[in-house]
Amino acid sequence: MYKELLTSQHRDTFVISLNRPEKLNAFTKTMQDELIRVFDYTDQNDDIKSVVITGKGRAYCAGADLVDGPNTFNYAEAGNRLSNDDHRDGGGLVALRIFRSKKPVIGAINGDAVGVGATMTLPMDIRIASKSARFGFVFSRRGAVPEACSSWFLPRIVGISKALDWCYTGKVFTSQEALQYGLVSDVISDDNLIERALEIGSSYSSKSSAISVSLARQMMWNMLAATHPEEAHILDSIAMERMGKSPDIKEGIASFLEKRAPNFSMKVSKDLPDLSAAIKSKY
Repeated sequence: MYKELLTSQHRDTFVISLNRPEKLNAFTKTMQDELIRVFDYTDQNDDIKSVVITGKGRAYCAGADLVDGPNTFNYAEAGNRLSNDDHRDGGGLVALRIFRSKKPVIGAINGDAVGVGATMTLPMDIRIASKSARFGFVFSRRGAVPEACSSWFLPRIVGISKALDWCYTGKVFTSQEALQYGLVSDVISDDNLIERALEIGSSYSSKSSAISVSLARQMMWNMLAATHPEEAHILDSIAMERMGKSPDIKEGIASFLEKRAPNFSMKVSKDLPDLSAAIKSKY
């Protein structure tokens, strides 16, 4: 089904593994297209409640495959073209697709995550790393610039000063430094990384409405760009109105009053309220 990804499902968590271990999972156009396509699949499959992304072998992703040498980033030669003068970086297309995911996304960074290997993780909801993992926003050392929407995501995650420090120096740093500055939320032994990621995924679905989780993801990410809390108030009000008369909110209240586990019936694929007008996103 995929040439450069491996996929598997563990209960209601879907695991995507970048699968070019002999090349340290270096990013290619094929990998780009398959990542976009696999998120189309996870969004539409109601048996999937969360997504884990990791790497096969000893690296997560060592950055872009540089097999084309100096033309690797020459968009006029081999980029993603929307029109004659509108080129898009492939990492950015993947980052935007992850950003639009209707399911929570957990990054299980099992080894080196460098260049696009680091930036593609930024729109994931949570990142955990193995003790052996290393990160690097190495663009300045290649004569390039931060990509994959990282100039938007990275300062929001670690703050502007640390984001600039990592990008100015282009240094490769340890998972402990990533933990210190909030790039990852936990550092796990290499052997237990996927098990921990699956535990996190399960915790997002075991007692929660899939619709509520999906809406919360959209609301939180999009309100990072709000300029006034009233924007969030308007969005919250619309979302609460839509859910306030829904089967899931009735079940949530009933299960609480009856002191039992909830059995939510709404499906993300067909019942998810459309908040796009309230978010006013042009993307």
